[in-house]
Amino acid sequence: MATITDRPEGSLLRGTLTTFRRRCGKPTCHCAGGEPHESPALAYTEAGRTKTLTLAEAEVAEVGAALARFAEARAELERAGDAGIAALRSRRGR
Repeated sequence: MATITDRPEGSLLRGTLTTFRRRCGKPTCHCAGGEPHESPALAYTEAGRTKTLTLAEAEVAEVGAALARFAEARAELERAGDAGIAALRSRRGR
């Protein structure tokens, strides 16, 4: 199975890591009277709607790393955009 980090620089993912907590509905399950089942998930928007993708425990670390890479790339892009605006304003004398 390929992982999202197969590329040398690693992949980017946008969204948020979250945890689903739910009861399965089986009357004999431990969740019926106690703690609900927990599953890690990636929440993201697509076409204006929030989508979720349930993750395997083994995927949580790599998804978290890809989310961190996205946040850093976004911050770098924002810094570059700010520098471009500053340069334009400087050229115009403002």
